Amino acid sequence: MTQAAPLLERQVRAADGHRWTLFARLPPEPRMAVLWLPALGIAARHYLPFADALVRRGVAVFLHEWRGHGSSSLRAGRRSDWGYRELLVQDIPASQAEMDRLLPPGTPCALGGHSLGGQLACCRLALAPGTAAALWLVASGAPYWRAFPMPHRAWLPFAYRFLPWLARVCGYLPGRRIGFGGNEAAGVIADWARTAISGRYAARGLARDLDAGMAGLVQPVRALSFARDWLGPSGSLAFLLGKMPSATAAVACFDDHALGTRADHYAWMKAPEAVADWLLAQPA
Repeated sequence: MTQAAPLLERQVRAADGHRWTLFARLPPEPRMAVLWLPALGIAARHYLPFADALVRRGVAVFLHEWRGHGSSSLRAGRRSDWGYRELLVQDIPASQAEMDRLLPPGTPCALGGHSLGGQLACCRLALAPGTAAALWLVASGAPYWRAFPMPHRAWLPFAYRFLPWLARVCGYLPGRRIGFGGNEAAGVIADWARTAISGRYAARGLARDLDAGMAGLVQPVRALSFARDWLGPSGSLAFLLGKMPSATAAVACFDDHALGTRADHYAWMKAPEAVADWLLAQPA
């Protein structure tokens, strides 16, 4: 395996002035690269152990930062709001452009993400399918309430209506106070809840049909879920993958033994070796 590479910190700026740090680990001769999109409310630095595991396997890793978190120049509030549109058409493309500048020409690239990051990776490819050759999903899946098992299916519709209301009242979602995500922009929560209730992906101010774009994707997908993860159950992942019928998907569900730690939504981030091995395994 390749030894861990130095951490690069590249300052990136979106067209609307938003700034953040793109974290990167680059092995000397990368076999491939991945741009990784975090889960809701998770700063990019929390994925450094995952980046280390991948770079030891010869993969160049770029950790995107969500608007409003970590190194981002913005924080959500009544005077600072945004939704999926800004994340999809402003921020992710800027990180992809910086990644392309740092990589050797011709390096194959994947786009991947954890939880909401996986969903928005799908949405980004729906808008720009030529920007990645593969899609990686870890502990991800659509939040559509009907895709969840009981008893969660019984109360989720109420939560999906309450959280956008709370975000409107406060000017942002106080996620750190209520134990769900971070302090999130009201527009992000509105777009997320729209999918959770309707089952369709859309972004306020974006005219493109994201579901139609996903239906045309043909990139190979590797999708990993975890046995104790109630936030990303198998039905949720299956619903998301069902939006990409032309893509060939390799799917697995790890229990505690396979993962080497508690197989829930977050524990894998500190023990990512088995996840890295599976993502890079050759198709059967």
